[in-house]
Amino acid sequence: MQAVDSVFSGGAGLKVRGQALVFDADDTLWENNILFERVIDDFLHWLEHPTLDKTEIRAILDDIEAANAVVHGYGSKMFLRSLGDCLERLRERPATPQELRHIDELAAALVEGRVELVPGVAETLADLGSRHDLLLLTKGDTDEQQRKLDVSGLAHHFRDIHIVAEKDVDTYRWLAREHGLTPSTTWMIGNSPKSDILPARQAGMNAVFIPNDNTWVLEHTELDPDDAGVLRLRSFAELTDHF
Repeated sequence: MQAVDSVFSGGAGLKVRGQALVFDADDTLWENNILFERVIDDFLHWLEHPTLDKTEIRAILDDIEAANAVVHGYGSKMFLRSLGDCLERLRERPATPQELRHIDELAAALVEGRVELVPGVAETLADLGSRHDLLLLTKGDTDEQQRKLDVSGLAHHFRDIHIVAEKDVDTYRWLAREHGLTPSTTWMIGNSPKSDILPARQAGMNAVFIPNDNTWVLEHTELDPDDAGVLRLRSFAELTDHF
């Protein structure tokens, strides 16, 4: 991924105490998608096809995941369903019980309960929490996201936590109403252009984009390089240089 500069062209509002900072969770506070990518690599290696290569199979899987996410939401359950659907589409028959068991075995790491924090997250949240109002906004399966949050040990940093089915502009407008936030002094902090940055900006909030090399492909989209309401950082720890 191309390097980004730690520069905010707008300048206004930085280093001002008492702002509302809203944090994404997956791939912002802790690593998440890299676990799914490892499973996909193993799945593609196992699922050989006589005419399609791994890149072509991955494109089919991405399409299946995109469709399933609309109906079934996000998380490991939807992901496992998508792997099974991909197998059935490519082999043109229902998956056997043995094949489904093998998929479960490939994805075992997703449900083991381990959480790997992004470097500097715990210390940075503790520092920011001494000056600002911290909220957490994450999407996905409620039980799965709550489990990761519990294991992470980060919940105490946030005044309130919301696990939602989708993070679109209506979600951010609802969040502002729910907590009486002033959008112009509220910052959404995350790694996903699609779910964290663009809809927050559309709701009138500022945003901090912290890229993660392992961001899910379906969360990618282009950002306006001239948008003065987006602060681009290289790392989570850099937040304390600006807030």
